[in-house]
Amino acid sequence: MHPLDWTIVSIPLLLVLAISLHTRRYVKGISDYLAAGRVAGRYVVAVAAGEASMGLITVVAQFEFMYASGFAVNFWGALATPIMLLITLTGFAIYRYRESRAMTMGQFFEIRYSKKFRIFSSGLAAISGIVNYGLFPAVGARFLVYFCDLPQKIHFLGFSWPTFAVLMALFLTIAVVITCLGGQLTIMTSDCVMGILSYPMYLAVAVSIFAGFSWWNDIAPALLDRPPGKSMLNPFDVGQLRDFNLFFVLVGILGSVYSVLSWSGGQGFNAAAKNAHEQKMGKILGTWRGGFSGLMILLAAIAAYTFLHSPKFADRAAANTEHLAWSALEDTGMAYAPEGYPHSGRSPEALAAWKNRLAKESPATKQAFETIQNQMRVPSALRDILPVGVLGAFCAVMIFLMISVDSSYLHSWGSILIQDLVLPMKKNPFAPATQLLWLRLMVVLVAVYAFLFGILFGQVTYILMFFALTGSVYLGGAGAVILGGLYWKKGTTTGAWAAMLAGSGLAVTGFALTNFWTGSIYPILSTSPDMLGFITTCIEGFSAPFEPMIMWRVTPDKFFLNGQEVYLLTMLAAIASYVGGSLLTCRQNFNLDRMLHRGEYARADDAVAVVEKAAPSKWGILRFLKSLSGIDEHFTRGDKALSISVMVWSLGWGFGAFIVILAWNALSPWPAHYWANWFFIQQYIVGTLVAVVTTVWFTIGGSRDLWTMFQRLKTHRADSLDDGRVIGHANADDAAPEK
Repeated sequence: MHPLDWTIVSIPLLLVLAISLHTRRYVKGISDYLAAGRVAGRYVVAVAAGEASMGLITVVAQFEFMYASGFAVNFWGALATPIMLLITLTGFAIYRYRESRAMTMGQFFEIRYSKKFRIFSSGLAAISGIVNYGLFPAVGARFLVYFCDLPQKIHFLGFSWPTFAVLMALFLTIAVVITCLGGQLTIMTSDCVMGILSYPMYLAVAVSIFAGFSWWNDIAPALLDRPPGKSMLNPFDVGQLRDFNLFFVLVGILGSVYSVLSWSGGQGFNAAAKNAHEQKMGKILGTWRGGFSGLMILLAAIAAYTFLHSPKFADRAAANTEHLAWSALEDTGMAYAPEGYPHSGRSPEALAAWKNRLAKESPATKQAFETIQNQMRVPSALRDILPVGVLGAFCAVMIFLMISVDSSYLHSWGSILIQDLVLPMKKNPFAPATQLLWLRLMVVLVAVYAFLFGILFGQVTYILMFFALTGSVYLGGAGAVILGGLYWKKGTTTGAWAAMLAGSGLAVTGFALTNFWTGSIYPILSTSPDMLGFITTCIEGFSAPFEPMIMWRVTPDKFFLNGQEVYLLTMLAAIASYVGGSLLTCRQNFNLDRMLHRGEYARADDAVAVVEKAAPSKWGILRFLKSLSGIDEHFTRGDKALSISVMVWSLGWGFGAFIVILAWNALSPWPAHYWANWFFIQQYIVGTLVAVVTTVWFTIGGSRDLWTMFQRLKTHRADSLDDGRVIGHANADDAAPEK
């Protein structure tokens, strides 16, 4: 990269670190470290949580997804619009969780179920989450190596060090410093600042792609040139896509409802707002917050695909592809071979020789090579697409996302180990200083684990599939337990145990089969042709009625179920187990009002101002619409305008256009170029206009809200009893006598 690019990268990063150092002075207790003192406003919650939930690895995963499927599969995501709208506007789950005042999901589990269940489920969450997180630093560091075209090895002190390992160590150290300084308070502040600084950088990237590629002459022709069944524009012509298909989208929709609060990687954000209403409004703002971030990811992936497939860029694309292949060979250790193998520089002949050798390598080595090429194809192409200055802006945004997700996950997983495994087992509480020391120590240990995992683990599947596999170990059972605990007074501890064991058991089985299928399981099955034939017939016969959405094929290359399919099975098993176990063992309804601090259990410090106590409407349809929009007596005029704008936009444009196009194609299927026209209007024109408006809006709102949060912190006092302990199904500060 040019020195100007490195300057653009360095200055914002130093600013974020300086602000993080300033924030540490406000950490006065456990609740400050775990939940930012519960003083954050809606814009800080929306911007910071959005930054943390994205993450650099998510960008790479979306690049994989978009590069493989383009606009076509994404079109079906509109099916989720009414469901996600209802969840967002009503504050589904998030409102009640904030009312419980739990700072970790494990704390909620002990309030709702039992101490033993808290320990077990939190241990499961920690195992699932930490294994899942182990891939994050490695993918992020490797992204920077390929995007910045850094050498694969660095020679220092007489040793040769993998560059991605050095970068992992560097950025994990930065994340550890940010996290240990002030926990969730520092994380929210730095994430909010990084989110605000990223907006103009997103704009620069989008404008650069608009200027460098013509939709009609470059992008559309490249996207249209696809074989039948694998269209990148026509959503009705995607039947041959195995992994990223309509079934993937449908399970994702179900999972987004089922697991709305399950993933603990960003649990601090769910407890950080000053009250439940602000938490809900932060979620609603998140609907608009996507702006240029989502548009930038989509445009970057499509631009990379066009660059690598359009005849206009053939010479540059060929050089880029060859360079990527050499880098991947070096990355997997192939290009540093013993004597006897050809190694005559980076010539086409030498590359062909190395690929011939690769064909003779073990399946694990070949999969590692292919996985790296798939993951780094878009970053490598973007390096040759973006001009000087914009290259630095994009790199800065990616570093922000990497630091953001690293700090959030280090905080979450480190906190779970102390708060939900060690704390419940102690007879006497920690001294606050000791508890903070252990929380920070766990952050360091999780970072060391992630570094070692990133070096030693060889990934063999898509990132999104890896997420589904590792996440389902906990998520498969957690969704039923959390939603049942928040909304169903008949849910019991027995039902919770049954759901968690069923979901995690199936998920662990799926994870093992996926990872050991090629090397161990299939070779064993193949020793008995009759048994293998019987299994093949049963499995392929069962999936036949569901094709093309589900196509199970027994092959030696990979397990016939992908991560998303395993996830669906775990969800269904957990729901059935929770409901059945609870109905069989419920003897007394649980006191939800006490857990949610409602009625006689209400707390003054969490109170939400009543703006307007209107009489119930006589018209049922009006009550229904009001309920749908989530509007209650706590809504100001601005709150109402925000909710209504989200509802009108989502149902009118997002879902309304989807229904019209669906009906139109049912009557008269569109030719391929119609789809090209539609996505130009939807993504380029409308998407850009919305992104510009939200960029200005959230820059102003986020900056103002951040200032207000610091003003609150000056008078905030942490309660020493608010440390995550539970006494008699109540938080310790609720159970304690009045002071």
